[in-house]
Amino acid sequence: MLKQKFQTILQIAKFGLVGISNTIVDFAVLNLLIWTTKIYSGNWLILFNIASFTMAVVNSYFWNKYWTFQSKDKKEAASEFSKFLFISVIGAIINSSIVYGISTYIEPLFNLSAGIWVNLAKILATGVALVWNFIGYKFWAFKENNDNVKQDIYDLNKK
Repeated sequence: MLKQKFQTILQIAKFGLVGISNTIVDFAVLNLLIWTTKIYSGNWLILFNIASFTMAVVNSYFWNKYWTFQSKDKKEAASEFSKFLFISVIGAIINSSIVYGISTYIEPLFNLSAGIWVNLAKILATGVALVWNFIGYKFWAFKENNDNVKQDIYDLNKK
C-alpha cells in the first residue's frame, strides 16, 4: 500500500515537471507571437494561444505517455492518442477562453501593461487547464496504466 502511494506521488511529481516544461513552451511561443506582432487582445490572440498550447500539448503527450504514465501498449496507441487529443482540445478551449476573455474584456488592473496582463490571464488559464488535463489524462487517456490510483482512492475511503 505504501508503494502504491509513493508511485502515485511520484507520478504527480513527474506530471508537475512535465507541466513546467509545457508551460515554458506555451508561454515562450505565445510571447514570441505577441512580441513579433504587437497584438495583445482580440481574435488573433486566440490563434496565437491555440498555436502555443498545441506546441505544449505535443511536448506533453510524449513526456506523459512515456515518462509520467509509462504507457507502452502499442495496440492502444491510437486510442490513447485520440483520447489525449480530445482532452487536450477541451483544455485548449478552456485555456483560450480564459485568456481571450480576460485580455479582451477586462482592462489591465494596477496600471499593468497589456503584455503583462495577457501573461497573468495565461497563468490563470494554465492552472485551470492543468487540473482538467491531469484528471482527463490520468483517468481516461492513460487509464490502463493507472489502476494503482483506483486502489489508493479505495484505501483512502476505507479509512
